[in-house]
Amino acid sequence: MTAMAKLAIAALLITTIAADPQPDKKGGAAFTKDGDLVLPTGYRSWVFIGGPITPNGLNDGNAQFPEFHSVYVQKENFQYYQKNGKFPDGTVMAKELSLVLPGGHADGSLDSASGRGYFPSSLSGLDVMVKDAKRFGKTNDWGFFTFGHHAQPYEPVAKERSSKECASCHIAFVSKTDMVWVQYYPLLKANIE
Repeated sequence: MTAMAKLAIAALLITTIAADPQPDKKGGAAFTKDGDLVLPTGYRSWVFIGGPITPNGLNDGNAQFPEFHSVYVQKENFQYYQKNGKFPDGTVMAKELSLVLPGGHADGSLDSASGRGYFPSSLSGLDVMVKDAKRFGKTNDWGFFTFGHHAQPYEPVAKERSSKECASCHIAFVSKTDMVWVQYYPLLKANIE
């Protein structure tokens, strides 16, 4: 399929979705009639809660998630979390991935004016979590979606990922913290201690 054909299909999907989105009650997530999640907009203006990284250079060249993970949550849902220690139904969390800028050291790190370290390069994907007890009760009230692990533009819609792909790790390791890796996000961790 040519790039032009892909763009035409994406434009058609966006037009169709825009004409008939099914937003949740809080206005966060929008779903198509088939239950696919519509690509969220404006997430870079939400509250940035952190950007962890597990680089290949520190994981024998084979990290499971080697990119920077810039994680955003809507302000009102962040404020709710601060008061209640859990996220309300309708919460949308966006995790935008960035490749690591290649460095000259054996561990992949790079020398910079501020010192040796790891620095983000180009954007390389978007994953989204949506909390909705009715839709995602089987996975502790959260649905997991990916809009592609590649450079922009991201896919206009995403199907829910199977529980084996995402939810199983969240259930196994962070079910007590509302399915979120709170220990890696100081803004959230500070509110539970």
